[in-house]
Amino acid sequence: MTDPQWLNWANRLRAIAAAGRTYSRDPYDRQRFDQIAELAAEILAAHTDTDMAAIAGLIDADLGYPTPKVDVRGVVFQEGKILLVQEVQDGGRWTLPGGWADIYESPSESVVREVFEESGYRTRAVKLLAVYDRQKWPHPPHPNYTYKLFFQCEITGGEPATSLETSGVGWFGPDELPELSTSRVLPEQIARFFEHARHPEWPTDFD
Repeated sequence: MTDPQWLNWANRLRAIAAAGRTYSRDPYDRQRFDQIAELAAEILAAHTDTDMAAIAGLIDADLGYPTPKVDVRGVVFQEGKILLVQEVQDGGRWTLPGGWADIYESPSESVVREVFEESGYRTRAVKLLAVYDRQKWPHPPHPNYTYKLFFQCEITGGEPATSLETSGVGWFGPDELPELSTSRVLPEQIARFFEHARHPEWPTDFD
């Protein structure tokens, strides 16, 4: 695990609280699970700059059996370069276009939508390059346990365009990458995808 121990503890407590609040019918047990959720929120608030009320609201909305969230990213190549978008929220750093998968969309439908919304390019997903457990990579800490799905996509139309979430669209070679939003993608992951482009026969990476 690359996450700090405090975040691992907080997320484990969140998972216990969410399952208990969903499935417990005993009112006294539910009070105990509420206390566990409050303790998780206190840990997160003590180690981040996030308001306690905002964290508590996030945890309160996290009901049902706890499962990882799914982040989808589009890997688009053109003339030996990779498509990146500039994030508005992360100080102008760059990333592969993508975001959280939506319900009622398949993963490939979600990534095609995200690529279009963030870059202006219309694409089709042609191969699942990797399924990575975010916590097994050196990303900055994040409150959600996340699986990251990287799809190779081919351009079918459109033109470069920014959005509410992105302020730039560009193509970069393997040796000319800009400063990356490492919460979203790492340089070693992009390097791996360049290798995938050179070896299309490779199977999907996982874990």
